[in-house]
Amino acid sequence: MKLTTPLHEADIARLKAGDVVYISGTIYTGRDAVHKRLVETLAKGETLPIDLQGQVIYYTGPTPAKEGRPIGSCGPTSAYRMDAYALPLMQAGLKVMIGKGDRSADFIRDMIKEKAVYLQAVGGAGALLARTVKKADVVAYADLGAEAIYRLEVVDFPAIVTYDIHGGNLIKEQVAIHQQMPLP
Repeated sequence: MKLTTPLHEADIARLKAGDVVYISGTIYTGRDAVHKRLVETLAKGETLPIDLQGQVIYYTGPTPAKEGRPIGSCGPTSAYRMDAYALPLMQAGLKVMIGKGDRSADFIRDMIKEKAVYLQAVGGAGALLARTVKKADVVAYADLGAEAIYRLEVVDFPAIVTYDIHGGNLIKEQVAIHQQMPLP
């Protein structure tokens, strides 16, 4: 399924756990330090450095770009580290988070309530994912280096819907399937 950012409620509502999506448009990067700063900014009642309405945050810290490329390798990082910061950002309009790995029950509950989704990108494929990035610019928190907020312009960035707003949970579903498989 093809998606173009920013995303709208109808885009999010049609996503189901297990769907493979290809995102084009703007996505932002951010890891733990960025999430902490964004949440602190919201707690102070200040304006965020990026508009999160209908946006995507990709949990990555890209490597430096090689000559002729906009970005270096940009594979996903473990998402659970952002769980503590996710709710205020979703309440500020964030609709899609991309990382790798499982999330907490609290995160999943809050995500469903806020009508957001969690996607996974393939870990270990950062160099291949970087090929979808056509432009990359640091837009906030440059002092964090690779962990700054980058605005990425992407074409057909691949990910898989892991948790949807309907309670679909790809990880639980796949574990259940594999637990029923007979052992040799």
